[in-house]
Amino acid sequence: MDFKNVIFNAARDGKLRRLKAFLDHRSPHEVMMLVLTKTNGATPLVMACRNGHQEVVEYLVDRCNADIEQPGSVVFDGETIEAAPPLWCAAAAGHFSVVRFLVKRGANVNSTTRTNSTPLRAACFDGHFEIVKFLIEQGADIEVSNRHGHTCLMIACYKGHYRIAQYLLCLGANVNMKSVKGNTALHDCAESGSLDILKMLLVHGATMDVDSYGMTPLLAASVTGHTHIVEYLIQYPELVTRQESIDALELLGATFVDKKRDMFGALELWKRAMSIRFQDGLPPIPKPTQLYTVEAYEHTREIRAPEELDDLLADPDEMRMQALLIRERILGPAHPDTSYYIRYRGAVYADAGKFSRCVTLWTYALDMQQTMLEPLNPMTQSSLFSFTELFSFMMGEEGRANSRGRRVPPVAFQDIMCVLKKAVDEVTIGVAALEKLPGDRDPSHLHRVLVIALHLACLLGRLEPNLMPEQRHSALKLLYSLVSLKVRGRGGQTALHIACSSDATLVGRYPACRFPSASLVGMLLTVGADPNERDDAGNMPLHLAGKTGPYQSAVQVIRTLLQHGAHIDAIDGDGTTFWPHLKVHHNINHLQYTKLSCLAAKVIRRYNIPYVGSIPATLVDFVTQH
Repeated sequence: MDFKNVIFNAARDGKLRRLKAFLDHRSPHEVMMLVLTKTNGATPLVMACRNGHQEVVEYLVDRCNADIEQPGSVVFDGETIEAAPPLWCAAAAGHFSVVRFLVKRGANVNSTTRTNSTPLRAACFDGHFEIVKFLIEQGADIEVSNRHGHTCLMIACYKGHYRIAQYLLCLGANVNMKSVKGNTALHDCAESGSLDILKMLLVHGATMDVDSYGMTPLLAASVTGHTHIVEYLIQYPELVTRQESIDALELLGATFVDKKRDMFGALELWKRAMSIRFQDGLPPIPKPTQLYTVEAYEHTREIRAPEELDDLLADPDEMRMQALLIRERILGPAHPDTSYYIRYRGAVYADAGKFSRCVTLWTYALDMQQTMLEPLNPMTQSSLFSFTELFSFMMGEEGRANSRGRRVPPVAFQDIMCVLKKAVDEVTIGVAALEKLPGDRDPSHLHRVLVIALHLACLLGRLEPNLMPEQRHSALKLLYSLVSLKVRGRGGQTALHIACSSDATLVGRYPACRFPSASLVGMLLTVGADPNERDDAGNMPLHLAGKTGPYQSAVQVIRTLLQHGAHIDAIDGDGTTFWPHLKVHHNINHLQYTKLSCLAAKVIRRYNIPYVGSIPATLVDFVTQH
C-alpha cells in the first residue's frame, strides 16, 4: 500500500480518523517523513489548509509536527499556485479558523508564494474581509506587492471589494503606487468598472496617471467598455482635459463597434466627440492629419467632419474600419488591444468566407507585433499559430461551400511564403535574444515558434506539386535560411528532429499537418539538414521516426532519411540501434542501407578494439555512434 498517497488523500478530504489510523502508531521520525512528503507538489498540511479541514490541520501541526511554513503547489480557479505556504492557502480559500490557528502557532503572516503573493493579498483577492483585518492586526504588511507590482489595494479595487479597499485606505495604503507596468489602483477600478471605489480613491488623493502604454484610467475604462466610468470622469474638467474627453469617447465608440456590436451607440459617441472638437466658443481640435492609408483597412481614411458621420450607418464595414483606425491612433501599435482587435476583425471576415481580408488584416497585425513586441512574445506566437490553423482549414475545405454559400478558395503560395518568412524571422531574432541571456536559457518559446514555422513549411510542401520552378527555389531558399541557423529547440532537437517526431504535431481545431512528414523531411534534407545530428537524449531523427509506428508516412520518412545518409545501425541515447524498429517497418531492406564503413565500425565496437588515437580524430565520433 502507498502510505504516502493514503495520508495525502485523507488530509485533502478531511478524513481525520483515517489519518490517525495510519500515523498514530508510527515513530516520530516516520511520521515526520510522511507528512513532509509531497504529492503533486503539495504536502498533506497544504491540502488540508486549502480545503479548510481544521481538525486535520491541528492534528498535523500539533501531533505530527508538520512544518507550518513548508510550501506546496495548489490550484485555485484552474491556476496552479507554486510554493504556496499553508497560511496563504487558508487565507486564499477563506478558512478563517484555520488562518487563526496557524498564526497562533507562529506562522509568518508575510510569507510569500513563488510570485511574491502574501496571505493578505490572497485574502484581498477573494474579498475575505475578516481575514484581511485579522492578518493586518497580526502584523501583515499592506504594501507588499507581488512580482508584477500589484499591491493589496490594487487587487481589492480590481475585484470590486469596497470594504477591503476602504479599510486599506484608512490604514494609509499608498493610493498612487504603481505596478511594474505602471498602472495604479485607479486603473484597476476603471478596468473592472468599480465606480464607487473609484470615487473613494479620488477622495483619498488618487491621481490620473498613465501606465507604460500611456493609458490613463479614463482610457482604460473606454477600452473595457465601462460607459459609467467614462461619463463620470469626463464631467470633471479638473481631472480630464478636453482632448482626453474626446479620445475617451472616440475609443469607447470603437469598443462599442468591436466588443458590444452596437453601431448606433458607437455613432452617438463619435458624434459627441466631434461636437467637443468643434465646440462653440472654444478653439477647434481637429483630428490629426492622416499621412498615409493602410491596405489592411482598405485604404480607409478617418472621418474628420461632423456631416460625414451620418453616412456611416449605411456602410457597417466602413464603420468597422473607422473603429480600427481610431483605436490604432489613440492606443498606438504597442498596445495589445490594437493588434488584438485587428486579428478579431480578420477572424470575423474568415468566418464569413472573406479569407483574403482575413489574411491581409492578420498580416498587418503580425507586422505590428513583430515591430513592437520583444522576440518570441506569446502574442506573436498566437498570431503565427492562427495562420497555420487558417491555412490548414482552407486546404481541408478547399472548393466546398461554407454556411453562407461561399466557396473556400485555395491557399495562395505567396500568402504561406509571407507568413513562413515572418516565422523564420521570429526564430532568427529569438535565437539572437536567447544567446544574450546569461546562464540557463529556457528554449520553450523558441521551440514553439520553430514548430509553427515547420508546420507552415509542411503546408508549403503540400503545394509543391503545383509550384513553378522559381516558386520552389524561393521556398527552398527560405528553408535553407532556417536550417542554416542550426537552431535547437526543447531537448536539443533540430528542425529535422521535430519534422520526424509525432510529438511535434500542433494541437488545434484544424491540424496543420501530421509529423513525421515525408515531404517536409525531404525539403529539409535537400537544403542541408544533417540526418545524423543528435538531440540531448542522444536520438537521431531516424530514431524518432522509427518510434512512430508502421504508418506509411513514417516509412516514407525513414526511407528518405536513409537515402540521405542516415546511419541505420547507429545507436540512440539508450544504446540501442534502429534494428528493433525493422520488425515494425518490415518492408525496409536494411542491407540496402548498410555501408562497409558502418560494418567496420561495428566490428571495432563489438570486439572492443582500441580505436581512440589509432584512427583519425574525425572518425572517432563515427565509430562511437555504432
